Amino acid sequence: MQAETSAAVRKLDQDVERVLIDEASLKRRLAELGAAITTAYAGKDLLLIAVLKGSVLFLADLIRCIPIPHEIDFMATSSYGAGVQSSGVVRILKDLNKPIEGRHVLLVEDIIDSGHTLAYLSGLLAARNPASLQIVTLLDKPDRREVAIDVAWTGFSIPNEFVIGYGLDYDECYRNLPYIGILKPEVYSLSETGEPAE
Repeated sequence: MQAETSAAVRKLDQDVERVLIDEASLKRRLAELGAAITTAYAGKDLLLIAVLKGSVLFLADLIRCIPIPHEIDFMATSSYGAGVQSSGVVRILKDLNKPIEGRHVLLVEDIIDSGHTLAYLSGLLAARNPASLQIVTLLDKPDRREVAIDVAWTGFSIPNEFVIGYGLDYDECYRNLPYIGILKPEVYSLSETGEPAE
């Protein structure tokens, strides 16, 4: 069984053009982010809201670096489908379980690309009257920004490449890679019919 698992991971690795951020760098940066967030929210009613599914691993590791009391909740959106470009149309697939009025909310995102999804979510949450609303993102692609976003904490600014791993996917695969890698263009350059994409 272990041999089969190792073979599957090797297959995923074969689709990676290169590793952009390795495991050790991720771990170091998460510790830094956790320390900054801990200082900022000490003594406050902190609620971390993760945007599913990509930010699950980031959230799980981040909260272990935040030793003050806090709660977590989840939202799910859709703006990509099976493609590599955001459609710009945001749909809420899962909303919060509890009201956020009067709470200090930290929105946890895996990656900011065009900014449309996060701008929509920020507006939606701000209308619910939290005491404060801040954003922490693992990755930021500033070259792709179409909407201005005020981000309190950024893990890494990255170039305009299609990245996978550490929760980020292409067509629901590659989330389990322990690093952030750049996906080989040939992996996503074919359409569903097997013909080269336009």
